[in-house]
Amino acid sequence: MNGFGKLAFVETKLFLRERVAVAALLGIPVALVIGFGMIPGFGKPDKTLSGQIGTEYIASLGVAIVIVMLGLNGIPAVMGIYREKGVLRRLSATPVRPATVLLAKMLVWLVTVLVSVTLVITISRLAFHVPMPVQPGWFVLSVVLGVAALFALGMFVAAVTPTSRAAIGIGWLLFFPNMFLAGVYIPTEQMSHTLQVIGDYAPLGAALHAVRQSWMGQDPRPLYLGIMAAWAVAAGLAAARFFRWE
Repeated sequence: MNGFGKLAFVETKLFLRERVAVAALLGIPVALVIGFGMIPGFGKPDKTLSGQIGTEYIASLGVAIVIVMLGLNGIPAVMGIYREKGVLRRLSATPVRPATVLLAKMLVWLVTVLVSVTLVITISRLAFHVPMPVQPGWFVLSVVLGVAALFALGMFVAAVTPTSRAAIGIGWLLFFPNMFLAGVYIPTEQMSHTLQVIGDYAPLGAALHAVRQSWMGQDPRPLYLGIMAAWAVAAGLAAARFFRWE
């Protein structure tokens, strides 16, 4: 096993020890689907959701929520704690590059997202007869780009904040606006045109729109894919540029 493989293995073991966090990341999206799926009539197409099935819409929200929770809450908090406890300083004395640390963390959380998304799709299908994503290729690309954008933004926050408290605080400051503009609290169809446009350019907003469209069988707007890619590249390069061991 090479250095990257060993680092990823260690990060996986450390992540799995946080049982409450793992249960929340895997359980919250599923709980949303089950809770709303049991509401009578929620499994029918809804005009206020652009014709999307209510349960399918909630499943899409579940996908977005696990991505943003890991990207803007998990990554900044863990990296901030590593810096405060001197873990990063000790790693700096090894041949490990900063990019290797970042990639190992991203790999562990990417697998978590994939597991969570698979659970959401499977339970939605088996329990509430929600159709599988009609455009699976576009769906996977939308999820991957969403992960890249939100994770890169989280890594940037972790790179520029000196303490875990600061990292967690900034992460939450970015978390709530992203959730609102994406339409997690209020469907974007019920927002003003101005808020809809702003939400289109937010990383989570672009991700959720692309996920919803591909699930319904539409090709995601190139705008959404481009926005996610731009966030991923810009935030990722900035994170690598400003990353500090101490």
